[in-house]
Amino acid sequence: MERKIKMANSKEYTPPKVWTWDQPSGGAFASINRPIAGPTHEKTLPVGKHPLQLYSLGTPNGVKVTILLEELLALGHQGAEYDAWLINIRKGDQFGSGFVEINPNSKIPALLDRSGAQPLHVFESGAILLYLAEKFQAFLPSDIAGRTETLNWLFWQMGSAPYLGGGFGHFYAYAPAKFEYAIDRFAMETKRQLDVLERRLATNEYLAGDQYTIADIAVFPWYGGLVKGWLYGAAEFLSVQDYKHVQRWADNIYKRPAVKRGRMVNRMTGEPSEQLRERHDASDFDTKTQDKYAE
Repeated sequence: MERKIKMANSKEYTPPKVWTWDQPSGGAFASINRPIAGPTHEKTLPVGKHPLQLYSLGTPNGVKVTILLEELLALGHQGAEYDAWLINIRKGDQFGSGFVEINPNSKIPALLDRSGAQPLHVFESGAILLYLAEKFQAFLPSDIAGRTETLNWLFWQMGSAPYLGGGFGHFYAYAPAKFEYAIDRFAMETKRQLDVLERRLATNEYLAGDQYTIADIAVFPWYGGLVKGWLYGAAEFLSVQDYKHVQRWADNIYKRPAVKRGRMVNRMTGEPSEQLRERHDASDFDTKTQDKYAE
């Protein structure tokens, strides 16, 4: 395939003195993009039987949390049992009043922990990972060096992935027109980030060293998904086969049964057998509840 996608419109844009929002921006998510926050409609969130209530979608950010919850359950932490409710962001579920109450930023995932005297609202995927790791004392090293290295890579992901998703992914896969400058700019940054990971994983089994941690759980759905060809149809365009150590790391993580289960939860795309629209019990993985909860 061609290495560059040419400009669909060569007309130069001159920004106005004052920007105003007078029409949808176009693209796959135009119907839900807007320049203001807050709810658009009243909608109470459902609540299940478990202390942990997750409201999410099987995107890379949502998958981080379901992978961690499944990993915690695999370790025997029964307190990590959870209900996972589907939030369809293409339909604007994230702007319902109940969801906004938990996450004023209206982004998935959002977690409600009802195990204490007062319910706790946790939002931002990295914050949820850190919260759960500390709550269950798992997948976060207790020594200061290991903990620091884990948090280094956890926050690296939080700062880097917007350039991959909102940057490269948007302009390469979702934008209504293809612009060479934007795609080249974010392809270059995405490959730089892959090279950061490649150099780190050349001398370490996992991102924080020899332990599998929430850093790996955070990075895998984005960059592991990218090198395995799951994101944006861009594997050939980005020559992901060149990142041998990232590929090895992604393969090792994907072999974990909890990772395979976590990737299924709240998923709405791909093979039906790999989708579990909602998850309320471990037995749901065996009873094909994607059919039960399908719209």
